[in-house]
Amino acid sequence: MKQKAVFYHAGCPVCVDAEQQLAHALDPDRFEVEVVHLGESPSRIDEAELAGVRSVPALVIGGAPMHVNFGADLSDLR
Repeated sequence: MKQKAVFYHAGCPVCVDAEQQLAHALDPDRFEVEVVHLGESPSRIDEAELAGVRSVPALVIGGAPMHVNFGADLSDLR
């Protein structure tokens, strides 16, 4: 069974670069990757925060958030 990975971002250049380099680099046979643009889906900000995301871009795999670089603080997206 594939493990779910969620890549949260805000659409900024740092986020887009991280998405291209990281989210698309995950093995599609092992991971089901969902990309969530929080600027376009602000209703999912609470979900990201509950998953431990504090800034974007961030990748959550198996309930563990991994912050990638720094594009924006999650509180700035509210």
